[in-house]
Amino acid sequence: MAKKIVLIGAGSAMFTQGLVADLLRTAERQEWHLALVDTDPAALRSITALCRKMIDAKQSNVQLSSSSDRRDVLPGADYVVATVGVGGRRAWEQDVFIPRKYGVYQPVGDTAMPGGISRAMRMIPAMVDIVRDVQRICPDAYFFNYSNPMTVICRAIKKATEMPVIGLCHGVNYSEEALAHFAGVPRNEFTSYAVGVNHLTFMYKFFHKGKNALPLLREKYRTFIAEGGFEKDYAKLGHVFAEMGGETPKLGDPFAWEIFDRYGAFAAPGDRHICEFFPEQFPGGNYYGKTFGIDGYSFEKVIEYGDNIYADMDKLAHSEGPLPDDFFDKLSGEHEQLMDIIDSIENDKRAVFSVNVTNNGTVPNLPKDAVVEVPASATGFGFAPLQMNDFPSVLAQLLAKPIAIHELTVDAALTGDRNLFVEAVLAGGYLNDRSAVARMVDELIEAQIQYLPQFQ
Repeated sequence: MAKKIVLIGAGSAMFTQGLVADLLRTAERQEWHLALVDTDPAALRSITALCRKMIDAKQSNVQLSSSSDRRDVLPGADYVVATVGVGGRRAWEQDVFIPRKYGVYQPVGDTAMPGGISRAMRMIPAMVDIVRDVQRICPDAYFFNYSNPMTVICRAIKKATEMPVIGLCHGVNYSEEALAHFAGVPRNEFTSYAVGVNHLTFMYKFFHKGKNALPLLREKYRTFIAEGGFEKDYAKLGHVFAEMGGETPKLGDPFAWEIFDRYGAFAAPGDRHICEFFPEQFPGGNYYGKTFGIDGYSFEKVIEYGDNIYADMDKLAHSEGPLPDDFFDKLSGEHEQLMDIIDSIENDKRAVFSVNVTNNGTVPNLPKDAVVEVPASATGFGFAPLQMNDFPSVLAQLLAKPIAIHELTVDAALTGDRNLFVEAVLAGGYLNDRSAVARMVDELIEAQIQYLPQFQ
């Protein structure tokens, strides 16, 4: 009998293509029904057409359906996956451009800082509505969230519905792969343990073939510094490591490596995200001589890239003829863990993955109700987080402020309390002028009011 996956927000072009590619690789072992959902009719038509081409290219028996109304396809779902972006890239631009007018420069603006808080106001009501439909129509389904801001979405779902949610992000996995490369060891021989909140997750234990690899990483780092240190031309910033290869690896992420040097922990997934949690370290958005979002992780280039990816997907979906020969070779990214997780659940493999879940004492020195990113075993009975009793208190205190801001953000988004929105921004220390923050919040609400039912 076919297992059913419902993908909500299927118009997220790269994610959906990658997920379908992974699903097709498992189709010989398991029959699948994939149902695509997107409220944008044009995006839904395009991604459905492209997925049909992918299925045909592999001569697969995967069943494919689609609907603009999730309630049409949720019945019988075994797994529901959300990769939703309310308002799309145009709303995201407002999350970044409006705070810029107030001197707040953001490299991403989808997790922390005013942009991430603003995004939460759009995302949380929509995600809570989705989960309530899942509870009513397919209550036994696993619900996976890939949407940002990850932590506050998962916390809001728990607070508003009590529905179990698993938040997934490839940041820790990506950083672990990069660290193995830097250490000069095979990826399959290198493991780590990490605790944090999404996009600020501290990898604090490292192993190579089961032996402590922290001394190896420290030695590699000292050698790197002795041979010249960080490159100051950050034109290639945007990856955990700006460049690998050659006798002397060139590293990006100088701030993440400062944290490593100080605490012996690497902050995943690197500077582009983690710096947003430490605005006091980068006054005026000054990032090692660059400016966040301008020439240090250009935001406009990220938006342009996303627009181009969508245009390419749309063109390919409606073109005549088969897919390019190398089409499947280019697909990687956020989707990478999902089918491995589902395989571990279906076959009780008890494999370990980095997930975002309610703490519930998994990390004793963090609040019980906080959503944390931790390793967990995916079993036939669900997810079993690994007990992280030895998480260093010095790292835990670095998470205290973000967790407090998350709670303010969730409450503001669930209640439509403008004053809590203001307090959440103020608590982050991004801008300390209360009247300016209030004006910024009003401008963000006005620009996105069509996506903010709680403020209407």
